[in-house]
Order: sequence, then C-alpha cells, then structure tokens
Amino acid sequence: MSKASRAINIDDLRTLAKARLPRMVFDYIDGGAEDEITLRRSVDRYADYELQWNSLVDISKIDTTTTVFGQPSPLPFFIAPTAASRLFHPKEGELAVARAAQKAGIAYSASTLASQKLADISAAAPDVPKIIQIYVWKDRGIVKELLDRAKEAGFTGCVLTVDTIVAGARERDPRNRFTVPPRLNRKTVSQALARPGYLMDMFTSPKIGPVNFEGLDTGGRGVMNVINELFDRTMTWKDAEWMANEWGGPFAIKGVATAEDAVRAVDHGASAVWVSNHGGRQIDTSVPVIDLLPEMRAAVSPKIEIIADGGVRRGSHVLKLIARGATSVAIGRAYLYGLAAGGEAGVNRAIRILKDDVERGLGLLGVPRLADLDETLLRLRS
Repeated sequence: MSKASRAINIDDLRTLAKARLPRMVFDYIDGGAEDEITLRRSVDRYADYELQWNSLVDISKIDTTTTVFGQPSPLPFFIAPTAASRLFHPKEGELAVARAAQKAGIAYSASTLASQKLADISAAAPDVPKIIQIYVWKDRGIVKELLDRAKEAGFTGCVLTVDTIVAGARERDPRNRFTVPPRLNRKTVSQALARPGYLMDMFTSPKIGPVNFEGLDTGGRGVMNVINELFDRTMTWKDAEWMANEWGGPFAIKGVATAEDAVRAVDHGASAVWVSNHGGRQIDTSVPVIDLLPEMRAAVSPKIEIIADGGVRRGSHVLKLIARGATSVAIGRAYLYGLAAGGEAGVNRAIRILKDDVERGLGLLGVPRLADLDETLLRLRS
C-alpha cells in the first residue's frame, strides 16, 4: 500500500506532495496571489460557520446525489480544471485524475492548458460527464477549434473562466524563477536535484506543454505570459453569449463574484453560475466564496445550477457550501495534492476522504438527503 493510500485527510496528502515535489512545483500548487490572504481565508472561513444538528433521525440510508452540468452525480463534488497536471505527476497527469474520476463516477473538467490530449482524457473517463474549460483568446478561431475537438472527444459541458483576463501576482513563482512549462536555470535545477524521484519521472516522460494547441508558439514565455499576451482583454458579455451559443449545451461561467453578474451570466446563456475566487490566485483579499453564495442563489432561478469552489479540504466544507446555496462543489488543490503524492492512487484517496467525510457529516447532522441540507443548521460565529 502506498503512503498516499494511507493518508487520513487532505492535509496528509499535502505533506506527502511537499516531500515529493521540487519546491518550485509545490509552490505552484500551494501558492496564491500577493500576500495570500484570500488563499488562507478561503480555508479558514469555513470554521466561522458552526453546525447544529437534528436528533433522532433515521440515517440508515444516506443520499449524496446532486446535479452537475445537467447530469446526475453520485457525489456533491467533482474535479475542477487545473492547468498542466503533468507538472505534478509527469508520467500521467490528467489521465491519472480522469481514471480516478471514472472510478468514483464523478465529473471531470479539463483545462484549456491541459498537458494531455482531450481524446486521451476522454478515453480514460468514458462513462462520466466531461467538461471543457476555456478562456477568451484574442483569436476566436482557437476557441472554436478547441470546442469542436472537445465535442468530438465526447465532452458534454463547457465552462468559460472570466477571472483570468490578467494573470494574478503569484509571487512564489518569480521568487523560484519558475515558469510553466519549466525552464532550466540555476535555481530550478538545484530544486529539482533535491527530488531525484521527480526528476527521473521528468526525464523519462514527454515534454510538458499545452498539447491541445500544438500550433501555438509560446516561445518559452510560460503560462502567465501567455495569459497576459494572448487572452482578450476586450471581452464582454457578448463574447460570453457567443461562446454559449457556439457550444450549444450545458454552459457555465466561472469566476462570478456578484449577484448582478450571476443574473447577467444567465441572461447571456449560462445554465450554471460558477462562484470562484480562482483558489486565491487572482485578486487578493477577495470575499470568501461561502459568504457570496446566498445572494447568488437568491438572484437566480432555482433551476440554475450554482457551482462553488475555494479552499475545500474537508467534507464539511463541501456540506457548508451546499447549505449556503451551491448545487455542487468543484475541488482543485485537494486532488492535486493527491496526484502529486501518489498519482492515480493519491487522487483516489483524496476523493475517498471527501466522500467519507460527506457521508459521515450528513449522518451526524441528521440530514440523510443532501437535497434537504440548508442554512438552518449553520450559525455564523460572532
């Protein structure tokens, strides 16, 4: 049994990931923007919402089902899109995550900047909902081509990320002289040499890059420079509506932070509103997502899915987001720590930890059906 398979909680997987990865790569997962206040508060804020429970309720059957991009899901959380997952597990990256999603029966979201091809990801998770994440490129032809290839590969949902028109100031990366894909320099080489297992995996694996854009010349500039140079800063709601129409299926807008924008998202073709602060990697001191959810839920129809992410490390965090108005929850760092710690087995463990937490939590709350969970059992600590 691997060390990752013995992890008790997500923080155990984080510790194992830190021991496995060179510092520069671990910091890329673990870090946030500027002073990292949002990064910390996204996790800490969950503790301010305290729980009550119902007594003497029959909890012999626990129902954790919900809806994700219009399709039934056995669990209330799914895989969020994260760029270049082979950075954290050079041999397989996204394929290891997709297989874990397939095993758990939960949806998988592929990043525009994935390091495995969409067709290969789809083949690794043939029976679960698959979602393609996109940005607004200056070249609309790039967007259309990617959407067409995603449809051909069997992806049924699409999410437009709107909070990354300008790259956030992620200060750990320049301090480590780190880029995506990595470039060799004195600092990155010395850090890699300190993790020989990871270095061997890198040397015996194909070059990491945005393989779904083989014709795209990044010129060694790295992902952050690509964002700043190739993403369209003139994007408006009309562009979002064009993408929703171009996709023609379940469509979410990710990175929404106000109730007014939630309404605009729906008015311009979104079937789901994805409330996110990008893992604390964009605007520092942004409002924790759990605080935003009630106004978002009040602003849109109950038929509109609300997806939430940010700082999820426990099943209780998932349940609190659902209680505050989310339909489902996307997990990012939680599974990336597992991927870095032990590949597919590590992701399996991350999913299992959260699954057990959610089931146990519903039982302890005396709410056997996730659909019945609401704010009545939450108290905000003064």
